[in-house]
Amino acid sequence: MITITVSISDDRMQKLRERASHYHVAPEELVRVSLDDLLLRSEEDFRQAVEYVLNKNTELYQRLA
Repeated sequence: MITITVSISDDRMQKLRERASHYHVAPEELVRVSLDDLLLRSEEDFRQAVEYVLNKNTELYQRLA
């Protein structure tokens, strides 16, 4: 098994902790399960999810650019 280290902002970590607490799991477990879900989805489902997020946040991304 390989370990991956990911840096995230304090705000995102707080949201992750809150969401994990809601499901009564550790934040690390929620990330692992979410990654499993992402990798098991079909390519088309993944493409649609990415397009949705990008379209939803287009204005934000333009302001940040």
